[in-house]
Amino acid sequence: MTTYTWNISQTDYETSNEFITTAHWQATAVDGEYQASAYSTCGWADGTPTIPYADVTMQEVLDWCWAGGVDKDATEASLAQQIELLKNPVTASGTPWST
Repeated sequence: MTTYTWNISQTDYETSNEFITTAHWQATAVDGEYQASAYSTCGWADGTPTIPYADVTMQEVLDWCWAGGVDKDATEASLAQQIELLKNPVTASGTPWST
């Protein structure tokens, strides 16, 4: 069974009003000994969303990312596909003369 974990590793915010303008997110999938991850950012115009930096929770920022265009289901499907390729590779590399 694959377990997915979402995390906000950093936010950028305006010092004048303390509104977050960018979130740096990471999604990780773990299935036994196999792991895959994705990292990206999402952003908003200054003043939207309207919860000041000191009062916001990570879950709220994740919700903003998902509402703002980060496709949670597609990201998790991509991570599941990466893990499937780790479990059942379709390509390999090497040199046949090096044993």
